[in-house]
Amino acid sequence: MSGVRRGLPRVPGGEPWPPAREVPAWVADAVAAEEPTLDESASVAHAVVEPAGSPRGTVPLRRGLPRVAGGQPWPDEGFAPAWVEAPSDDDAAGVTGTTPEPPADAAAPTDAPLGAESATVAPEAAPPSRTARRSLHPHARRAMLAAVMLAIVGAVLVVLARWYVGSEGGADFIARYPGRAPQPEETPVGIPTWLSWQHFFNVFLMVLVVRTGLQVRRQSRPPAYWTSRGPAATRIGLPSWTHQALDVLWVVNGVVYVVMLFATGQWMRIVPTSWDVIPGVVSTTLQYLSLEWPAEDGWVYYNSLQQIVYFLTVFVAAPLAIASGVRMSMYWRGSQRWDRLYPASVARAIHFPVMIYFVAFVVGHVGLVLATGARQNLNHMYAGRDDASWLGVVIFALSLVVIVGAVVALRPMFVAPVASKFGTVSSR
Repeated sequence: MSGVRRGLPRVPGGEPWPPAREVPAWVADAVAAEEPTLDESASVAHAVVEPAGSPRGTVPLRRGLPRVAGGQPWPDEGFAPAWVEAPSDDDAAGVTGTTPEPPADAAAPTDAPLGAESATVAPEAAPPSRTARRSLHPHARRAMLAAVMLAIVGAVLVVLARWYVGSEGGADFIARYPGRAPQPEETPVGIPTWLSWQHFFNVFLMVLVVRTGLQVRRQSRPPAYWTSRGPAATRIGLPSWTHQALDVLWVVNGVVYVVMLFATGQWMRIVPTSWDVIPGVVSTTLQYLSLEWPAEDGWVYYNSLQQIVYFLTVFVAAPLAIASGVRMSMYWRGSQRWDRLYPASVARAIHFPVMIYFVAFVVGHVGLVLATGARQNLNHMYAGRDDASWLGVVIFALSLVVIVGAVVALRPMFVAPVASKFGTVSSR
C-alpha cells in the first residue's frame, strides 16, 4: 500500500484533493513504472483551463491515479500554466461550467507544487454585463412589438378614415347614417342611481377578477392552498380560490344588473331594435377613426357602436365567461360524462380570449369616456346627473383609489383569513 498523490484544493484555501488515503500496491507500481516526460503541448487538467495566448509556467504537472485500471497516470504530462484558476462553488459541488478567462494582472505562481495552498487563485467571475442585465424578457419583447404594430395599424386606419370621410361619398354616407341608434319612444332618459352603483361594482370586480386570473395563469406554485370542508374535500391554490370567489360575486352582481335592466326598461338603451344599427356602427366607427367624434348625448341615447358593443358585452361575452369559468372551476370536476360533452380544454380555449375582450373593452371604453367629454360623461355614469359639476369626476377618482387599494390588498396575508372562513388554508 502507498499514499494517494494529492493535487489542487477543490475550494480556495482548502486542503489538497483528493483526501489522504492508501492505495493498492498494483496501482502504485503502475504509476512508478511510467517515467513522465515533459510535453509542452499537453492539455491542462480539469479545473485548470489555459486561455489562448497565455504564458506557460515552469512547474511540471503533478500526476495522480490512472482513470482506468491499468491505464496511464492522469492528467497527461505537461507544464502548469502561468496562472491557476480555482474552481467555483458550482464546480466544487460537481456542477460543470465554463471557467472564465483570467484577469490580465493575474500573478504567476511560485515554484511551489501545484497542490500547495500558496497557489495563486484568480478572482471570481465578473458580474453579468450591463447589456445582459438590460435584456428584455421574451414576453416583454413580444408585447412591445405588438404595441408598435398596433400603433402603425392605427395610424394607417386614421389616415384612411379621414380620407374617406372627407370625400363626397363618405360625407353622404355619414349624413344618411349619422350613427344614432334607433330606440323605442318609451325608452327611459337618464342614468338612475342603481345603474351608477352597478357600474362601479362591475368595474371593481372585473379588475380584481382579471388580476387574479392572470396570477393563476402565470403562477407555477401557489403561495398557499385552500381545502374545502366535507367528505369530498377539494384542494386548490389560494389564488385560484380568490379568483373563483370574486367570480361568484361578479356573477351575482351581473344577475342583479340584468334583472334591473328589464324591470326598469333600461334594456332598450343597449338592445338593438332595428337593423339600421348596422350601418350606424360603420358610420360611428369611421367618425371615431377620423378623430371627428360623433355628436351624441349619453344622457338620452347611445350611438350605434356603443349600443352594439354594450349588447355584446352583457349578453354574449359575459355568458361565455361564466360558462367557461364554471367548467374550469372546482365546482365541476370529476364527472367523466361532462368531460366528454364539454371538455375542460374547450372551456380554456374560450375563457382566455373572452378575458382579453373584456380588457380591450375596458381600455377602449375608459379611453373614449375621457376623450369625448370626461366631465359630462363621468357625471352621467357615476353621479347620475346631467350638469357641469365636478361630482362625477370626484366619485370616479375615489373609485380608482378603492380599486387600487383592493388590488394591493389581494395578498395571502389578507386573503387567507377570509378564505379560512369557508375552508382550511395551509402552506402546503
